[in-house]
Formats: sequence, C-alpha cells, structure tokens
Amino acid sequence: MRRFALAATLLIASLAVALPASAITYGSVDGGAHPNVGGLVAPTAYSDGTWIYCSGTLISPTVFLTAAHCGDNGERVRVTFSTAYVAGDKTYAGTFHADPLYNQTQADPHDIAVVVLDGSVKGIAPARLPTAGSLSNLPSNQLFTSVGYGAYEVTNEPGGHAYLYNDVRMVATGTLNSTNKSWLRISMNPATGNGGTCYGDSGGPNFLGTTDVVAATTITGDAICRSTNVDYRVDTASARTFLANYVTLP
Repeated sequence: MRRFALAATLLIASLAVALPASAITYGSVDGGAHPNVGGLVAPTAYSDGTWIYCSGTLISPTVFLTAAHCGDNGERVRVTFSTAYVAGDKTYAGTFHADPLYNQTQADPHDIAVVVLDGSVKGIAPARLPTAGSLSNLPSNQLFTSVGYGAYEVTNEPGGHAYLYNDVRMVATGTLNSTNKSWLRISMNPATGNGGTCYGDSGGPNFLGTTDVVAATTITGDAICRSTNVDYRVDTASARTFLANYVTLP
C-alpha cells in the first residue's frame, strides 16, 4: 500500500466512510491535457516497479498543492510532471509544508499541504484556485474533472482486491453528490457514467467542470474505488488561511 494509506485510513475512521481514495478509475489517459498535475515520487520503487505515491497540482511556479496526509512537515520531496513517469525522468525538489492544524476530524481535517519547490517550474501554466466560498451553492449536476497518478484498475482476485498502478497521469469525470462545510462528495459510480479516484490520487485536483480551477483535492473514498470521491474544498476560510502563506489568492 502507498505510504499515505495509514494516515488516510485513520481519517476515514473519523469520516465514517470507507478506505482512502488515490487513483483514477473508469477514466482515460490524460496525456498533455493537464500538464500542471504532478505526482510525488518515492525515493525507491515499490515492489511493482512504480514510484508515485500521491498526486497534486502546480498552483504557482514554485508551489505544488497536495494533501497533508501525503508527507511530513519539513520533509524533502520530489515532484514530477511526466505524463508517464519512469525512473530518471525530470523531477523538482522541494520542501513539504502541511497545514499545522492538520487533524483527522470530520468537520475540518485541515488535510491540505504544499510543496515549496527550490526553483520555478518553467513552461507549465499553474492551475487557478477558486474564490472564497464559491463552491457553496453548486448545482446538483455540476461536473468535476479528477486527475492523478493513482491506481487505474481494481481487480477481484482470489485473495481479495488488487490495485494496479503504472505511474501514468489519468483523468475522469464525476458528478456532484453533495456539498458541506469542508467537503465535496463526487460520484464516481461507473453505472451512472462517472469515473473518479483511487489509491495514489490523494492530493490531486478535482477541477470545476472543464476549467483549470481546482475546486477540491482528493482525500478519501470507498474501499474499491467505485462509489464516492471525497474531496477537501479549497475555497473555505481554513484552506485559504493556509494557502495565503504561499500564494496570492483570488
């Protein structure tokens, strides 16, 4: 399991939902459609030969948005924007900064973090952030575009479910289920034509419709990545208070 799974599992216990979300399922290969979406690269490969353990979004030339449960405050990390990462691809070094109020409560877990990169990323336009409170009254048919490097398929094996990874940036579209003070819940049920996130997509963006506005970051979901994508809103006062330390807010 990816390194962030324990933290996400503890959060899930608080949320009374299933297991953590991390990869794009029932989607397609993103290619160059979202070049500002990247992945956090592990220092050594996993047993299946893959490297990326969390996803995220470039929101300024030197700031990469992700989830607090994806790292430790002050940790040195590497970020890639490769469409299909292999060892040796270009990475950007930086320092992980989690919201100091990060906790595992349902009301507001403050599960948000940034990587401050050592140098500017050139040639990639950063994504935009939403204005304050702008996600509070979305229509019930609002679509979201979820992007990340997580598991692309879940198979049912004799010993249980298996999660397949390939470090390829993927994309899927889901429909709003519900909104509350801190969370967006997005349908990723393939039976209704939706796709969504799975293990490894944590910290990755859920763009508002087809725009480049990051509405929320992937935090958790159901155990087999077929039902609900649960995401932390970045238009709230608490998320904006943290982000204001690193970027100019709209």
